[in-house]
Parts: sequence; C-alpha cells; structure tokens
Amino acid sequence: MSLRGAIPGVLVVLAVAAGLGWWWYDGAPQLPPRHVDPGEGAPPEAPAPDCTRIVSMAPSITETLFALGLGDAVVGVTRYCLHPPEAARRAIIGGFYDPNYEAIVGLSPTVVMLLPEHSDHAGRLAELGIPVHAVPQATVTQILASLEDIGRSCGIPERGGELAAALRGRLAAVESRTTGRPRPGVLISVGREMGGGVLRDIFVAGRGTFYDELVGLAGGSNVYDGLTIQYPTLSTEGLLRLNPQVIIEIVPELQQRGLTAEVVIRDWDSLASLNAVRGHRIHVLTEDWAVIPGPRFVLLLDRLARILHPEIEWE
Repeated sequence: MSLRGAIPGVLVVLAVAAGLGWWWYDGAPQLPPRHVDPGEGAPPEAPAPDCTRIVSMAPSITETLFALGLGDAVVGVTRYCLHPPEAARRAIIGGFYDPNYEAIVGLSPTVVMLLPEHSDHAGRLAELGIPVHAVPQATVTQILASLEDIGRSCGIPERGGELAAALRGRLAAVESRTTGRPRPGVLISVGREMGGGVLRDIFVAGRGTFYDELVGLAGGSNVYDGLTIQYPTLSTEGLLRLNPQVIIEIVPELQQRGLTAEVVIRDWDSLASLNAVRGHRIHVLTEDWAVIPGPRFVLLLDRLARILHPEIEWE
C-alpha cells in the first residue's frame, strides 16, 4: 500500500511540515495554530461588519457564531462545517481552500468571516464588493478573543464576554487541579501510516502549536522541543530518544480509514521499550473537536488533563 493511499490527506500533513500550516478536519484541511506572540489576540481595529447575513469560511468560525447565538444569521458555510448539526443545513459555499465565489455572491452576504490565512480569498471577495472580517483563532488566547471580537462586532458584546469568561473559568479550573503535579512527557502524533504494525514518518506537534499549548495547560510537557518546524516528522530513532511517557494519537478520520483504536495502538508494539508503550499510556482521540481550534477546545483540554493526570479525582 502506498503512503498516500494509507493516509487520506497526507499531503495536508506534508504541507504542515513545509511550513504552510494546514489543519486536519475530517480528512480535510483547516489552518492550524501557527506560532503567535502570547499577547496577540483580537485583530486590528476595523469597521464593524453588518452581521445580518454571514458566510463562514472555516469550521471553527462557524462553531463560534453558533455558540454566540448567531446561527440564524449564518447563510453559508463550507462543506466541512458540521457542528452544530444545524450548520450542515446552511448553503454550502465550497471547501476551505476552494470556495465557490458564485455561490457566495448568490447568498448576498453582508459579511464573510474567514481566517487571516485566507488572505487570497479576502482579496478576491473585496474585488467582488463583499465585506470580509478576519478572525484569528490560532491559539487559545485568540480563540477567546474571537468570541469577544465577534460578539462586539455583531452587537452582542455581553454574550461574547460571558462566553469567553466561562471558557477562561474552565481553563483556570483545570490548571488549578494540575498545578504543582509532576508533568509527564507527552508526544502528540497528528499523522502517520497506520495499521501495518510498522512505525515510520510520524508527524508530531512541536513547540508553539495549539496542541503544545493545550498539553502545557493540561499539566504535561511536550517532549519535542524543536523550534524550527511546528509539525516535524520523527523516525523511530527519534522517538526512542524522546521516550515519551504518554502518546496521544489524533485520528479524526479513524472510521473512514477502516481502523480501530486497538489497531492504531498495536502499531506501537514495535517500540516496546518506549515508556508510553510499557506503561500502556497510548490514547487515540477521534472526536472532531480534537482538530478544530474553536470554542470546544475546552473538551480537548479536559480530555488531555484526564489522560495526563489519572491520579486526580475528576468530576
């Protein structure tokens, strides 16, 4: 079996390694967390958009809009915007990187909300006379700021502030439980060939990524500390040197690939000397919220904290 056939969308991950920064979403890419200054949050000041008819060009933005109670104003989404279920009933304007401009124009949007990495599409939409509003969501800080930004821009600042405050409260609750405890070394695998009993070319989350940030918040330490590539590939020799205590596999397309978590975990038996293998601490996450940097990031944080600190009596 070829590597390309074994990993649907592997070119997405290769693009990550090349520095282009794409993000898994149900086998399709959304832009993932790039390294951003911790103080970076809300986008620069811009005229407030008219939020009467909104087109969303990213799953994370769509989730944010619905979480803020703006779902009725959303008239168009990408084919990958599946949460909440009501979002999938909106008009489809194409994919993350291949939007149908004719479909967008036909919806008569008052604003198109997109990520800063959509700059090419933003330019084209501007040429068509359609207002755009960029929403950075690459880090936890930016996700929280996006709730406040959209809430303020769309005339519901209280709702945006309340939701951001609630999520900050959940962050603080997790940190308060894990602070002062030993921080296990964690490896986050975001893509590899699976099911063959052999480990090779494993793409992992490095420093400055969304996963790296959440691992730290959950009371762990990312074992990969390279700073030059955010999603590098590791050889088995590299894995042995890092020797993580916990391995997290992010596999949102598990069922589509005809795999099970047991099969994915069994591949690691070929590196039986790894601490994570010996300690049976390999975990497979298949939920869609594990790959979408939107308001549901707290679900991923909570899962990671429970995995990394099973000694805590979680509610």
